[in-house]
Amino acid sequence: MAASDTTMPHAPGEGETRRDFLFLAAGALGAVGTVAVAVPFINSMNPSADVLALSTTEVDLTPVVAGQAITVVWRGHPVFVRHRTPAEIDAARKVALNELPDPQPDEKRVKKPEWLILVGVCTHLGCIPLGQKATDNRGEYGGWFCPCHGSQYDTSGRIRKGPAPRNLEVPQYEFLTDTSVRIG
Repeated sequence: MAASDTTMPHAPGEGETRRDFLFLAAGALGAVGTVAVAVPFINSMNPSADVLALSTTEVDLTPVVAGQAITVVWRGHPVFVRHRTPAEIDAARKVALNELPDPQPDEKRVKKPEWLILVGVCTHLGCIPLGQKATDNRGEYGGWFCPCHGSQYDTSGRIRKGPAPRNLEVPQYEFLTDTSVRIG
């Protein structure tokens, strides 16, 4: 062999192994970098502490007498809490379901017959119906009346007349005691 041939090329496959390692290392580094960027980005989409604090609302029902209604805020929406009278309960339960655009028995809308808890947003265009004050127009059915387009709800919050397609929504709630309820 000539003196110039004394430097032998790398053994067969050695260059490919080194190249494969570099590709693998670069890919792993890229994956770690992607995760390092993605995790904070995804965490930024989680609700903040002040939003989580508003996810439930506790209401003391002690001062609410029969026939009275109060409005509380839950998740930025008004929630109607009405202490129904026996006459309001009776009126809600006597309605034939075939008369309702969105049939739902009163018993499925309440946990205790005397307490009706509803999200106070009209299901037509998101207005806030009247009917929380004794002096408000409550419509023909004694519940709530939305003056924007004339939707009328009964004493169970069910749509009876007007363009609203659905009953007023019943939020998730539970009674903590006989005089305390947690909404949400």
